[in-house]
Amino acid sequence: MTTYESSLTRLFERVTGDEDSRTCRDISEEACREQPGNFFRHLVAALGNKLADELSNARLILPWLMAAIGAPVWMVGLLVPIREAGALLPQLLIAGYIRLRAIRKWVWVVGGVAQAIGALLLALLALFGHGGWGGALVLVALTGLSLGRGLSSVATKDVLGKTIAKQRRGTLMGWSAGVAGALTLIVGGVLVFMGQQPGTWALAVLLFAAALGWVLNAVCAAAIRESPGATEGGANTWDSVKQGLSLLRRDRRFLHFNLSRTLLLSSALALPYLALLGQHNSGTDLASLGILIVISGVAGMIAGPIWGRLADRSSRRVMRNGTISAAACCLAGAACVWLPESMRTSVWPYASVYGLLTIAHAGIRLGRKTYVIDLADSGTRALYVAFSNTFTGVLMLLVGLLLGALAQWLGSSGLLLVLAALALVAAWSSHALAEVEA
Repeated sequence: MTTYESSLTRLFERVTGDEDSRTCRDISEEACREQPGNFFRHLVAALGNKLADELSNARLILPWLMAAIGAPVWMVGLLVPIREAGALLPQLLIAGYIRLRAIRKWVWVVGGVAQAIGALLLALLALFGHGGWGGALVLVALTGLSLGRGLSSVATKDVLGKTIAKQRRGTLMGWSAGVAGALTLIVGGVLVFMGQQPGTWALAVLLFAAALGWVLNAVCAAAIRESPGATEGGANTWDSVKQGLSLLRRDRRFLHFNLSRTLLLSSALALPYLALLGQHNSGTDLASLGILIVISGVAGMIAGPIWGRLADRSSRRVMRNGTISAAACCLAGAACVWLPESMRTSVWPYASVYGLLTIAHAGIRLGRKTYVIDLADSGTRALYVAFSNTFTGVLMLLVGLLLGALAQWLGSSGLLLVLAALALVAAWSSHALAEVEA
């Protein structure tokens, strides 16, 4: 072992809290030897991805972009469903393709490049887009970006499962979320001091930085040392659907997880409505956006490493505790409309609750990602992840449309009360899940 490799191994053991990095539970001996180096390649790749996700956030950045270029208001309502469902729906097709590849990191690389191109197009639209045609092109670019995200999502988890051992994956994802949160904090702080008016140049810079984040993600993915995996079991889309449905029937834990994950959508869907409530009452200037980005950065910096360590102990408990916290945040957000006018018209009450809800949502996301990876084995992991994501993508569109109709009737604050009730049911369902880390 070279001096560089020894130093990397010692740093890996310090970051993960391991005394012996050569002990691996569920990956090959060759993958175990490469694990310290691959850990940090995964870490930097995830950092680029998470930072890019924050800088092109469909819940914050893209609504400001639509407003800045004068796009119709109804288009704003399509941002989150396209961002999420576009990434989730095609994943069964992707899983069948990935299964035929002995080396799967290149699918991840293609996904990273596609997301970088999508973000670059959004940056150009921030400078040159206008009105309805500009908004339509934003939705088209976002669709391409989301499809790239779908490619990366399945491939990333599959490669992670092949190269990083159990009880180190949550720590890896937690550290990447924490560091990305710190960088996002710096970006938001700059925006706060850029004035009170929306700025297309500032939005273009943010989206160009997001493109660079996904380039970094693709480069690090290409550098991961991945051993060839089994290629048996590759299937077309219909066969993958049948296999997924068969899994739901055979594996009661997988069925229970997917039902719980459906309920966990409450935190993801609550965030844009809370931001919308804050926008409506405090304004849509760039300084308010900067404050929300700062709050998101602080939340990610605090939440990531803590949730990551907890997820390695019990991802089930992380999901449960996250949804209880999300329910409390939804109730607090709904209550903001009854604050005195001087407080109600300030961005700070909404930003504070938004930050707390972001912390809760980070735990829910990290917990359910760790759970599904640890639930599966190397032979079924890609199919488990893909079927679960496709299942959730369908429900995201259906539930999103239903909640959109309810929002027209109840308003944002009333809808937050509905989402609080869903979050409590999600907490009960997550509590009843089986442990998979033991």
